[in-house]
Amino acid sequence: MVLTEILAADAVHYAQSETSKKRLLQKISEQAANAYGLDSAVVFSALNARELLGTTGVGRGVAIPHARFEDLDRVIGLFTRLEKPLDYGSMDQQPVDLIFTLLAPQKEGAEHLKALALVSRTLRDEDVCAKLRSNQNEQIIFSILIESYASQAA
Repeated sequence: MVLTEILAADAVHYAQSETSKKRLLQKISEQAANAYGLDSAVVFSALNARELLGTTGVGRGVAIPHARFEDLDRVIGLFTRLEKPLDYGSMDQQPVDLIFTLLAPQKEGAEHLKALALVSRTLRDEDVCAKLRSNQNEQIIFSILIESYASQAA
């Protein structure tokens, strides 16, 4: 699995600020509707339900919200970079500014886990995170994510 299989260039967003975790998840749900034609209310409900089970804020300013859906036939992703970090209730209590959302088919357990591992590896790289945080241009952010995978695979 490679990032270009799950992340479309128009699914990368820079947001100047969000006021709450709930509002961020709503915005991500709207982005999923725009980029992939999904129902934003269904996406929000699933992401919110998953978040109620426990935070998807993994630490160091990174969150990986994820949920499963009956209607999907493959794993898809969205990436959001916040200008102003947001209190996300992360494990390390640090605010979040890098959010990689994964939406997966209900039946595809292995692909979902591969995607989570890929995203986690990518966002554990301090150099990649520093580059992402220093850019506001969505095309450049997308390129950084894609290049980071290429360098990991080499």
